[in-house]
Amino acid sequence: MLVLLNKPYGVLCQFTDRSTPPRRTLAEFVRETDVYPAGRLDYDSEGLLVLTDDGALAHRLTDPHHKLAKTYLVQVEGTPTEAALEALRRGVELNDGRTRPAGAEALAAPPQWLWPRDPPVRFRKSVPDAWLRLTLREGRNRQVRRMTAAVGLPTLRLIRERIGDHELGDLLPGQSRQLA
Repeated sequence: MLVLLNKPYGVLCQFTDRSTPPRRTLAEFVRETDVYPAGRLDYDSEGLLVLTDDGALAHRLTDPHHKLAKTYLVQVEGTPTEAALEALRRGVELNDGRTRPAGAEALAAPPQWLWPRDPPVRFRKSVPDAWLRLTLREGRNRQVRRMTAAVGLPTLRLIRERIGDHELGDLLPGQSRQLA
């Protein structure tokens, strides 16, 4: 079984939470049983999450040796320069080593289909923000956030829109679609 979910902001990428007070989890949104996330999205990230009961498929989607492309929309603080974009394209030195080269492009505006975030991203009149589309072929902990920070563009909002052949499409936050 394969389920695509648009994970909302502020939801844990697991089915239970033992913290007090408990946080929102996937159990609120996924009704299919015996499926598990193939990879993770941080609590403060949004977008496409693939869930499956097929261990081999989960491995293909998450193992860095397969170099499966994952594409993200990233709202950053600041104005991206060509030098910053080129640094992302070459790979950025992080505290756990250099990243693989990434696809990086500046967007003129956020995509028309993008939903407002709840709660909204903080707005500062004196600091511009911009949108990037990044495509990675590895998946380190909080990698997109660390990469954009390394080039002077802290991440304000992060939405995964694609994993390999699977895309978010028209799913709204909290909606899922069973594919198989």
